Amino acid sequence: MTAANTGRWLDQVESLAREALPAAVFRYVAEGAREEITLGEAEAAWRAIRIAPHILRDVLHVETSTRLLGTTVDLPLGIAPMTLQRAADPEGEVAMARAAALCGVPVVVSSNAGSTFADIASTGATWWLQLYVPEARQEAAPLLEAAVAAGAAAVVLTADAPVLGTRYRSPEGPHVWEMADASWVGANAATVGVQPQDRAKALDLGPADIAWLASATGLPVAVKGVLRPDDAAACVAAGASAVWVSNHGGRQLDQAVATAGCVAAVRAAVGEKAQVYVDGGVRSGLHALLGVSLGADAVFVGRPMFHALAAGGSDGVVRALAELGSELVETMRLCGASTLGQTRGIASPDRGWRP
Repeated sequence: MTAANTGRWLDQVESLAREALPAAVFRYVAEGAREEITLGEAEAAWRAIRIAPHILRDVLHVETSTRLLGTTVDLPLGIAPMTLQRAADPEGEVAMARAAALCGVPVVVSSNAGSTFADIASTGATWWLQLYVPEARQEAAPLLEAAVAAGAAAVVLTADAPVLGTRYRSPEGPHVWEMADASWVGANAATVGVQPQDRAKALDLGPADIAWLASATGLPVAVKGVLRPDDAAACVAAGASAVWVSNHGGRQLDQAVATAGCVAAVRAAVGEKAQVYVDGGVRSGLHALLGVSLGADAVFVGRPMFHALAAGGSDGVVRALAELGSELVETMRLCGASTLGQTRGIASPDRGWRP
């Protein structure tokens, strides 16, 4: 079945966003690192997973709510951090957060956000701050203080981007930051007036930074960019409350493994000592169920939410999230699961299944 005849809003948003966005912005959001091998494998990895559903189970009432870092949410879904949201909609992150609040899911706010933390918080959304640690740690203090003051519920440490991965798709022509409106990024604290490409990132990032962030903010810390079980265990030992399985949307290291194949091993490595999240190629509520079944506490979605924002503003994001939620409920019922916990272990990443 092609995207054109599914009737799904999520199958339309990319083409609608292409029409609505400046070409450089659309390309920037879409592109991956180098030959885009990792980018191209993301969705296929979820499609390769197979389910062995239960039968004769009562699924009259299906419960999709869960707790993420101490906050109850309506779905095991979240919106991944993305910059340039004000290029997609004049309200940018505020519109995205408003949709998240209406749907009862958390939204992760980029440290490069073009909307102030106070305006984002005014929507009532549960929001987490995404952070690139700078070379000089103290330079992050104003941003962290502003986020805490505005009610951020967690800090997401992006650990897989010490440098910007090479991207071949647009080596020529104006860089997206050169054509970007100054209001699209850097609305908060230390990032005000500083273009993202000019912010030096720490090349000496280590486990001690996890404890530092937790101490500096008093908030739980999730480490994003984890693909290996040993790294996941090290993050938890250093104080992380969650580990986030991610390859940065295929935008950093090309030929990095697909996230769908890493979730189960990461969960096994950390046990119940920390939560596990995953992103990368998630395009349906069925994919969300697969992530939870393999061991994730929540599945985060990036590009489709950006496209939905460009295609329909806050209402477009609400529609996209509602579609994911509806698909999740349907899939749970078809799997014989009335709770998220009952989905654990019914999926296998290798097209087979063993009891």
